[in-house]
Amino acid sequence: MTISFRTGVMSLAVAALLSTAALADGSKLDEVLARGHLVLGTGSTNAPWHFKSADDKLQGFDVDMGHIIAKALFGDPEKIEYVNQSSDARIPNITTDKVDITCQFMTVTGERAQQVAFTIPYYREGVGLMLKADGKYADYAALKAAGSSVTISVLQNVYAEAMVHAALPEATVDQYDSVDLIYQALESGRADAVATDQSSLAWYMTQNPGRYKDAGYGWNPQTYACAVKRGDQDWLNFVNTALHEAMTGVEFDFYAKSFKTWFGKDLTPPQIGFPVEFK
Repeated sequence: MTISFRTGVMSLAVAALLSTAALADGSKLDEVLARGHLVLGTGSTNAPWHFKSADDKLQGFDVDMGHIIAKALFGDPEKIEYVNQSSDARIPNITTDKVDITCQFMTVTGERAQQVAFTIPYYREGVGLMLKADGKYADYAALKAAGSSVTISVLQNVYAEAMVHAALPEATVDQYDSVDLIYQALESGRADAVATDQSSLAWYMTQNPGRYKDAGYGWNPQTYACAVKRGDQDWLNFVNTALHEAMTGVEFDFYAKSFKTWFGKDLTPPQIGFPVEFK
């Protein structure tokens, strides 16, 4: 089949126009690189995820995920502009381009995934049980065996009793209207254990070394991931690469140090050799 010179020139012109349009419509990745810093949406009031230090510096595990991404972008983990947002602004700020990415203990759900694109997970949350280190019960098995003799303190909400009974069907459930009160109930002996988010318990135990212990059982799993605007695969791929290599590759030491700081646990380094993702 023969193509005329005129047709060939037109084809090249169309291709050039399409290429120019694609560049003009470029990825968020190119926009962020050109700007020179990352715009991260997160909160400021929920330790150990995002909260202010004594010198008013934003810190926490979510904030560290931003540092990982900024370092992957610029070689500098501090090149971040923070947008302090409420939980109900997490999705709108992404869809309106107020932020490049949100990392704010955001639970992945199918409904949310219709509105934003989720990255790979960076934490798996769940409910746990905390005991006094010198308390009557050694662990979850002992709590369960004690049946109705056990009292569990929990933050008040409509699902609290059912949540506790999913793990301890016979336990007495005492609900309190603040987090401080559920810990006070354990400390005073009014409760035998506290039931709340595993991350909150890990943080509390880190702040009070030697006084409390994890009962060794978790349930109600939910996935935390960052979120970006839908339709930009280059940006999503880049962020996924940065997070993945922090959990399994070249930036593992930073991720592990953050995990130790906020949750008090040492992570086992990724095994060398065959990639663990494909085992």
